[in-house]
Amino acid sequence: MTTPPGPPAASDQGTVRVDSWIWSVRLTKTRSLAAAACKAGHVRVNGERAKPAQTVRAGDEVRVRESGGYERIVTVAKIVRKRVGAPVAAECYVDTSPPRPPREEVVLVAVRDRGAGRPTKRDRRELERLQRY
Repeated sequence: MTTPPGPPAASDQGTVRVDSWIWSVRLTKTRSLAAAACKAGHVRVNGERAKPAQTVRAGDEVRVRESGGYERIVTVAKIVRKRVGAPVAAECYVDTSPPRPPREEVVLVAVRDRGAGRPTKRDRRELERLQRY
């Protein structure tokens, strides 16, 4: 009797490491960034801080804090052991995070330090470029 060549990439049962799952469903760019986020305390599973080796299963709530203070809140729908394409990854979780706040438009104001002296040609051109808009 032969055994299958290996575990399937996705299954509805079992568990997988949280850092591997976060990377597999494309919430982080690399697995090392996912592990670093776990070590820094930016990942929570069911409200508890998660270490990289902590396991997740279907139905768990995973919170990943991104740069800028925004927090992604996802519920695990499928367990994925290997990195998958974006359309498949979107089926592996349910995103319940609040919408991102709108970006505030920053008005560029030409400000020079007091006592900086006469503006150079480069400084003058930057000031003129800012004044056009």
